[in-house]
Amino acid sequence: MAEADTALLEIAAAEAEIHGIAAGLRPRFRRGAAHRHAIAYVQGLLSDVERKNGWQLAEHGGYSHPRTTQRVLDRSRWDADAVRDDLRAYLVEHLGDPDGVLVVDETGFLKKGTHSCGVARQYSGTAGRIETCQIGVFLGYSSAAGRAGIDRELYLPREWVEDAERRAAVSVPDTVAFHTKPPLASGMIERALDAGVLARWVVADAVYGSDSKFRRALEERDQAYVVAVKSNEKPSTWPPYGVPGQVAVAALRTGLEPGAWHRLSCGEGAQGERLYDWAYIPLRPALREGWVHGVLFRRSLTEPDEVAY
Repeated sequence: MAEADTALLEIAAAEAEIHGIAAGLRPRFRRGAAHRHAIAYVQGLLSDVERKNGWQLAEHGGYSHPRTTQRVLDRSRWDADAVRDDLRAYLVEHLGDPDGVLVVDETGFLKKGTHSCGVARQYSGTAGRIETCQIGVFLGYSSAAGRAGIDRELYLPREWVEDAERRAAVSVPDTVAFHTKPPLASGMIERALDAGVLARWVVADAVYGSDSKFRRALEERDQAYVVAVKSNEKPSTWPPYGVPGQVAVAALRTGLEPGAWHRLSCGEGAQGERLYDWAYIPLRPALREGWVHGVLFRRSLTEPDEVAY
């Protein structure tokens, strides 16, 4: 069979799978029209449309105006959390693996105006600076079978939470309180684990790893994690791994012997294999018998002073 024929068969199979998933979501929408518009919107996002703006997505879906699909985002009645649960179950069925990894990360969505829910002048890692943007906290799942997003939360700055008029204008329920990003991530992890998502590890950057409550919640669930922390983070040390106390992780690095470092790859990158030097120091026992807390060091090969903790 020619490569072109194989590709066409794969595309047809993917389209059939998408239609099957879409049909299963019908009960989550109050009206059939809203369900059809939502599917057209998703198909547009998955298409080869050059710019995924309202007009081009509408044209791809056969609509004369973007209002039709935009209603799905701001007016149509559908249960977004139930859709999330359905898709998470589907992904776990196809990607689930005892060695899977839950990945916490956030993304900034740049905005020109001030009316979008949660928009504010705030730091965006996507832009690498403070910008007018929304911040979404996301939970991804990665295994040998593939990777996908399985949950999301919109970060609502305190200025939004405390402005009743602004909240009402975008239909934020009165029950929504202010939360920093780590509790939002913890809630998503709890939902995933409660739903039976298999995860060997949870990983996150220092925004989450430097929050002791975030780490504690994982430990109380006997959930292993590898999370980044700031260089001035001061974990406690207990016997038998050290004398009782608290020492900054950057200071712990100075006591490493040259033989403590091991050169390992963390996978292929855009420019080839990503090699680093790694070292590990156990610090204290964990809540679960036989488990320990420790610090993992990752050192750049070209810039030895560039170390992550």
